[in-house]
Amino acid sequence: MVRSPRQREREEESATEADQTESEERACPECDSADLVTSNDSNEIICEDCGLIIEERNIDHGPEWRAFNHSERQSKSRVGAPTTQTMHDKGLTTQIDWKDKDAYGRSLSSEKRNQMNRLRKWQERIRTKDAGERNLQFALSEIDRMASALGVPRSVREVSSVIYRRALTEDLIRGRSIEGVATSCLYAGCRQEGIPRSLEEVAEVSRVEKKEIGRTYRYVAKELGLEMKPVDPKEYVPRFCSDLEASEEVEMKATEIIDTTAEQGLLSGKSPTGFAAAAIYAASLLCNEKKTQREVAEVAQVTEVTIRNRYQEQIEAMGVY
Repeated sequence: MVRSPRQREREEESATEADQTESEERACPECDSADLVTSNDSNEIICEDCGLIIEERNIDHGPEWRAFNHSERQSKSRVGAPTTQTMHDKGLTTQIDWKDKDAYGRSLSSEKRNQMNRLRKWQERIRTKDAGERNLQFALSEIDRMASALGVPRSVREVSSVIYRRALTEDLIRGRSIEGVATSCLYAGCRQEGIPRSLEEVAEVSRVEKKEIGRTYRYVAKELGLEMKPVDPKEYVPRFCSDLEASEEVEMKATEIIDTTAEQGLLSGKSPTGFAAAAIYAASLLCNEKKTQREVAEVAQVTEVTIRNRYQEQIEAMGVY
């Protein structure tokens, strides 16, 4: 027999009233008080006078999340896996497993294997209905591949996917390569999430050149009105010091050099990666942990000339000769 939602609500209300009546008839074994209340969230019968838990029901049939208003409850309510922006269909479609086995783990017959191969092929075809969805599917897969190679968190992939969807809606892809726009959106996602990844590092995992990535990134950021804060060189210091196996003292000294020189206006117009690399080189000299300019340049992916120029400016500003 199928019960309507109203009938289920009445049954729950009657069960709650029965629990309250039962708690009123019972008495606390500790203080003999009849002031017992039933907790709605944890299904506990508690004595109001002494706080003793008379009865506890551990089964919780509610969701694993908490909501404090109606809109939050509506946004968190779901059936199945949560949606994601990193897939063109937001993860709502099903996927046929590539293993040719049944529910019991037994191998399928040759006839069934051929049938499953045809089903997989047709399912892959019907997942995208037009060229726009095929474009989006390929671009999001590229963003996911490059993000995995860069080792960035999932939040960057989500933000990058949202930026690409906006670019596709605004028709900014026309006349440009999908890989170039996808890479520029990934770089924009790293900038927005505060993840220190230079344009050179992003270009290494991409299939397009650095010059095209930079040009496309500036175009997308301008057309979509993305507010990008200048990259702080201090964000690169921990990772560069870790790759160089430098001590914590060098890292702290490099951060101090960047703060002091930035206050004097030396950072304006300078590359943040080169500025951070020069500060690390200067800090290694001051802390007697000398690292060669070539070692620092290879880690930061800048030239030795850049490090020498920035290093000279920094030590002069610090008053160290």
